[in-house]
Amino acid sequence: MKISADFSQRKVVHSESLEWLSSPMIGVNRRPLDRVGDEVARATTIVRYAPGSEFSAHVHTGGEEFLVLEGTFQDEHGSFPTGSYIRNPPQSKHQPRSETGCIMLVKLWQFQPEDRTHVRLQTQFMGQVAHPDHKGVYVTPLYKDNYEEVSLLYFSPDSEVNMKVEGGAELLVLAGALSEQNDKLIKHSWLRIPVKGEFNAKAGPEGAKVWIKTGHLTDVDKQIERIEKV
Repeated sequence: MKISADFSQRKVVHSESLEWLSSPMIGVNRRPLDRVGDEVARATTIVRYAPGSEFSAHVHTGGEEFLVLEGTFQDEHGSFPTGSYIRNPPQSKHQPRSETGCIMLVKLWQFQPEDRTHVRLQTQFMGQVAHPDHKGVYVTPLYKDNYEEVSLLYFSPDSEVNMKVEGGAELLVLAGALSEQNDKLIKHSWLRIPVKGEFNAKAGPEGAKVWIKTGHLTDVDKQIERIEKV
């Protein structure tokens, strides 16, 4: 299965306009944003757990990264409300569920194979600092290594960002709206910018809050090779 699989192209998906698709587990549905592979896949997906639903226990051979967008997610490691940012590295395992229901951004098979760093952050309790290069934009760092950087960006009304993204970029609008090229990105719009691209955006009059990851798209071919070997 291939969805938005040409990583050399800029891609925009307004995820709220997509239909929910069934997963192998009853009560867990998905809106795929990009995907290479079948049930084992390098994938970026909006996932919805109905109240009381769960997945069977499993190992994340290629790692799992997620951000809770609405509701509360649970596993044996804790309870993770809206705003929680989690990285479960390769070879980690858990049994996910949601007692009250939740919606999440989930990324699979996008880790370096040797990564063993667990991250569990509740971003609603984290502070912001002024972005050093963009007036009116504030940042909450979530994760950084030699391969990628993950942050939350807070745009003041009508503020702008103009940056080169040598390693590519991926973002999800969490609140407010942005204009980027000829697209208006609203809540849960997803944008992927290819390697050596540019991110040139302006917030609307209400500002915007954005999850953004940069640098990781240089490794896409190797990520797909790992999937093909499974």
